[in-house]
Amino acid sequence: MKPMSHADPPDHDDAFETLAVHAGAEPDEITGAVSPPIYQTSTYAQDGVNRPRGGHDYARSINPTRDRLERAVAALEKGRHGIAFASGSAATAAIAQLAATGEEIVVGDDVYGGTYRYLEKVHRPGGAGEARYVDLSAGPDVLWEQLTAATRLVWFESPSNPNLKLTDIAAAARTIRERAEQAGTPRPWLVVDNTFASPALQNPLELGADIVFHSATKYLGGHSDTILGIAVTRDDAIAERLHFLQNAMGGVPGPLDCFLVLRGLRTLHVRVERHVANATAVAEFLAARDDIERVFYPGLTDGPHAHPGAALVGEGRQMRGGGGMVSFIPRATSGGTAAERAIAIAEATRLFTLAESLGGVESLIEVPATMTHASVAGSTLEVDPALVRLSVGIEHVDDLVADLRGALDRD
Repeated sequence: MKPMSHADPPDHDDAFETLAVHAGAEPDEITGAVSPPIYQTSTYAQDGVNRPRGGHDYARSINPTRDRLERAVAALEKGRHGIAFASGSAATAAIAQLAATGEEIVVGDDVYGGTYRYLEKVHRPGGAGEARYVDLSAGPDVLWEQLTAATRLVWFESPSNPNLKLTDIAAAARTIRERAEQAGTPRPWLVVDNTFASPALQNPLELGADIVFHSATKYLGGHSDTILGIAVTRDDAIAERLHFLQNAMGGVPGPLDCFLVLRGLRTLHVRVERHVANATAVAEFLAARDDIERVFYPGLTDGPHAHPGAALVGEGRQMRGGGGMVSFIPRATSGGTAAERAIAIAEATRLFTLAESLGGVESLIEVPATMTHASVAGSTLEVDPALVRLSVGIEHVDDLVADLRGALDRD
């Protein structure tokens, strides 16, 4: 990351909270504006034929506002290269291109429906890498058995969407390395979708991942007002290829979208702290109710709803908190089946808005089977129709709990 000001660099690494506020947000070089300008331009004047100023030739290839965002997220993820895309799905498409014809992608068996849709309906029919879906949260032995000489990418979300499975990233990286060394084959690249955790809670590159990526629409932006995706890596060759794909495929974000996410980053740490506190309270409330069959939350450590991956959550572990997402399955009652209750609950809340997406300051509720994950219906990744997914916002927690209590008691 470039220096944050003209002062000498510090003799220590800045804390995450400091990076969130300052990375990519250095005062404007020309005017000193504390809020960086939005370079709303499509092209740039050149000093001569093929002599662009600072490499600025065309805005699909380079934009100063996008540069700032890419530097900022790379700093927060402890990487060297950030590559921004028009959406999380565009980032997914570019990363999937790293697996060529005849190569395989081993994918966690609980992923965003759009990821499955792209891999199965676009990538596979195009003759590129074939995807195989495996429960990688079950441990490194499962991954070991799935790796072959043809494996190019190992790809998973942790926490996953929508069942909030946790996969041990360091163990997966170690397994990939040891399996390749034993077989004498090229090492597959480890890709981690960090959207649900955000760099405020988890840094996959520090744990051995080769690529970390986000739907920055979610926690990074944090205000449900933009669409954007971004990948980060420490590997120069991967970065060069992704930058080429970014430019060649053309799925780049506009400068205003980059500005909005860059602005969102400056409060990421304080927002995520409240998200975690509220989600923990909501999960504990749900876990205490007799009419709830299952609660999925990485921060639950005790009782019948304790998360199987909870050992990975806590200071000094993989995740520094349980995150802001909670999923649950209601029990069937005289009021209806579990699936019927799920719909009734989702339609009865006042503060939890019935909507897709997640990670904004406001709380959202949805039924993934017919909303965000409709594309996996009929597959091995099919979502329980009674599952309800909550994106717990930063409102007062008592109001959120009261809202859920009213919806549960009313259905």
